[in-house]
Amino acid sequence: MIELDIPAFVNSEAGTADDACAALAKERSFKVERIAPLDLAARVRRAVEGGARRILIAGGDGSIATAARELRGSNCELAILPAGTLNHFAQDLGLPTDLEDAVNVAAGTLTRSVDVAEVNGRLFLNTSSVGAYVTFVRTRERLERRLGYRLASAAAAIRILARLRSFRVTLEVDGREQEYVTPLVFIGVGERELRLPKLGARVERGRRGLHVMVVRSRTGGRVLALALAAAARGVRAVSRTPAMQSFLVDHLRIEPRSRMLGGNIALDGEIVSIVPPLAYRFLKERLRVVVRS
Repeated sequence: MIELDIPAFVNSEAGTADDACAALAKERSFKVERIAPLDLAARVRRAVEGGARRILIAGGDGSIATAARELRGSNCELAILPAGTLNHFAQDLGLPTDLEDAVNVAAGTLTRSVDVAEVNGRLFLNTSSVGAYVTFVRTRERLERRLGYRLASAAAAIRILARLRSFRVTLEVDGREQEYVTPLVFIGVGERELRLPKLGARVERGRRGLHVMVVRSRTGGRVLALALAAAARGVRAVSRTPAMQSFLVDHLRIEPRSRMLGGNIALDGEIVSIVPPLAYRFLKERLRVVVRS
């Protein structure tokens, strides 16, 4: 039986914040607070230090990842109310998209431990990337207010492909080093699929570990062709070609040999500054989450 007054933190900047609060108000188990994104980590930390056995986060992947970092090493469970733009993590868990249904799940008793990962000690839930995706996110964010998310994403992708830049990187896998010239290194928690319509989702019953993909094409046109091939045939088929190398590992070390990265990488769709070299580590069943039956 779950106790009453479960701390429920709603990202005040989420587009569905009002709807999330309304849905939570119908379930007496939760004590709801609207929290600005910059204040979320500190507020979650105080709740954990105060003995909370479960917290709820209403927001997108960024908010959920922020909370997960503060739960690390504790016995506190994480309940999720999908209230972001894409909600990849909630989708991977099979959580309902309807807010009232998601609240009912969050108030339930069924939990399980899920895999996550870290880079230089910073936890992430879904994916990380080094290279072109960082520029893509920055360009999309500049355009989003005028064009909306989807149009801004398309426009940003076109601009990046037109001015694609590669960098030299050394990957250390299983104690062996190999150097690549690449525009993009992608790291996913668990095996990932690039075939449409499940673009970027975890492969159902897929292999566990860090799914690393290194794009080896250097021109925008060839990268576009690679992306289209992956969407049509899947990443496993494309990874058997010279244009991409794909593998699953528990540990990965990335040493950029170029200044173009500037210490910026993408984690769960957000840009963060982390000083290289980048040490990635797969964390098996390190996060306890509330799930549906």
